[in-house]
Amino acid sequence: MPASGVSAAAIAARLSALGLPTRTEERTRHTSVEAEVPDALSAESWREVLDAVAEADRFGLLATSMNGRTLWAVVRKAVPTTGDVGGPSYQR
Repeated sequence: MPASGVSAAAIAARLSALGLPTRTEERTRHTSVEAEVPDALSAESWREVLDAVAEADRFGLLATSMNGRTLWAVVRKAVPTTGDVGGPSYQR
């Protein structure tokens, strides 16, 4: 598992320990974690949630009246130091 996957798994584990159902997904450039956040979450739990996602490169909260609240966090994968850094369409 890439380092981003390990970091994302650690974030997901911390959120799960707080009782939040989580999903982790590997993408091309990052690993993402999503967690459903209940309406009734104590201030102490929020502090622990924010402490967990602070380890991510980016995070946020998507709140809608139809789907509730989804917390998301993204951990970027390391950029290669040599080789095809820009990908197949990159022109030097």
